[in-house]
Amino acid sequence: MNISRHEQRALHVLALGGRILHQREDGPKIISVTCVTREGMILSDFDMAIFSRLRRKQLIESRSGSPYRISKRGRLSVRAQLDNRGA
Repeated sequence: MNISRHEQRALHVLALGGRILHQREDGPKIISVTCVTREGMILSDFDMAIFSRLRRKQLIESRSGSPYRISKRGRLSVRAQLDNRGA
């Protein structure tokens, strides 16, 4: 599976305990997303396009309205990096 550099960065943050906070309109449509590390820092280059690609590839999931987290498929797809510190 082809995963871009920005998608990999977001998956690494999520694998280390981060989450994706989302806001919805009155209906089911998501209007904004924010990727937050476990330390509370915000991943600046994360946007709706990356979120949509991760969701379409089923690399992230949300259960009963909670923040999006990495799925089992996402944990298997993320590449290990020696210098990864989550931010």
